Amino acid sequence: MAATFVGGFNWPQRGRSWFCHSLRCALLLVTCSGHAVAQSEAEDRWFDLETHGFVSQGFIYTTDNNFLAESENGSFEFSEVGINFTKQLTPSLRFGAQLFTRDLGRLGDYDAAFDWFYADYRFFDWLGIRAGRLKIPTGLYHETSDIDVARVPILLPQALYSERDRHYLLAHTGLETYGYQPLGAVGGLDYRLYTGTVYFEATNPAPNVEYSIPYIAGGRVMWTAPIDGLTAAFSALTLRADQDVQLAPEVVQVLQGYGLLPAGHDGSLTLTLKIKAWGPSIEYAAHDLLIAAEYARTRTDYENKDEPQLDPVIFSDTGGKPPYPEKAEAYYAMASYRVTSWFTPGVYYSVNKKLGLPNRRDRHTHDLAVFVRYDLNDHWLLKLEGHYINGTSNLDGKLNGLTTSSGQGDDRRLHELTRIWGAFLVKTTAYF
Repeated sequence: MAATFVGGFNWPQRGRSWFCHSLRCALLLVTCSGHAVAQSEAEDRWFDLETHGFVSQGFIYTTDNNFLAESENGSFEFSEVGINFTKQLTPSLRFGAQLFTRDLGRLGDYDAAFDWFYADYRFFDWLGIRAGRLKIPTGLYHETSDIDVARVPILLPQALYSERDRHYLLAHTGLETYGYQPLGAVGGLDYRLYTGTVYFEATNPAPNVEYSIPYIAGGRVMWTAPIDGLTAAFSALTLRADQDVQLAPEVVQVLQGYGLLPAGHDGSLTLTLKIKAWGPSIEYAAHDLLIAAEYARTRTDYENKDEPQLDPVIFSDTGGKPPYPEKAEAYYAMASYRVTSWFTPGVYYSVNKKLGLPNRRDRHTHDLAVFVRYDLNDHWLLKLEGHYINGTSNLDGKLNGLTTSSGQGDDRRLHELTRIWGAFLVKTTAYF
């Protein structure tokens, strides 16, 4: 029977804790009545709360270019703390939540927030429904990307699991339906379908602009093969990202003078990006060996329904024409082997690149990573990781001193950064 995972933990209810067991025994000895027994069992069920937590501290150093933090001089701004709770309220109803905070360069700054929470009702093995802030089921590892102990590398392949985007792409707020259907001799099929909205806060916000993701929808189908450890999946999603711009009055006057805005225009307009992504995944994880590979294609379309005549001004740096549709692909292959109970080395090679454009360093990133994991004991691990990187598409312009005249990050100038560079990371995590 296949296990269903919620928030990275097994669905079946775990055993009672020592504290709850002791409380029940004490009540039995004091009262020895049927009423007391029933009361103690009710209290026992109430306190049977699964609790897990972790604390991580890392260090990042890069030979050139600042990556995730001010890493050229070495940075300890790589910290994570999380605690989560889950409870089986009835045989069919379950709830959970995780409080999380981190500091990663310009991201986080130790602002604590619930990065996922849910109420989950399972009607049958083949049909359940969840509501809340739910992890987005994409690829093999997106749902466990916030759990350092669940993987061997420090950073998952950044081509598909960008650490810069995790703060808003980890979860959506909405609904999900899911289920598992056995297929007899050919394995089993797990499906997830979801829709909702995503909280979005831009890393490099522009003045007088509000950002939002009004909707996201998608799904994943995962096939569990009859071969031990073999899994294949296909994921797809679509989302809409809006920029609500409020032009300054003096800018409105200038545009009206050129006949680009009508008289009486209030200076507001909405620019929209519609993004579609899809891709297959495959994993073999058995007998201490893990081999995984994933591929993704993305298409981004632009829309300006309000004032399309402004596009030549908005995109003056690209000859007055919007550089859309934009197409990109990403892929990786990864392998690791558990040599002993405490030592696991691994390697991956990942690529992301824009399609249909001349090859340039800011339009691709090739990343070769070598990593090792040491499980020091049942609650403490240490990881070391090195990257040889060709390309700058995964870098942050503002973090590397590339800004516009208004002081905003300018990712259009990433081609000015060093093409070949290295990154070295160390991370230790304590967990329970």
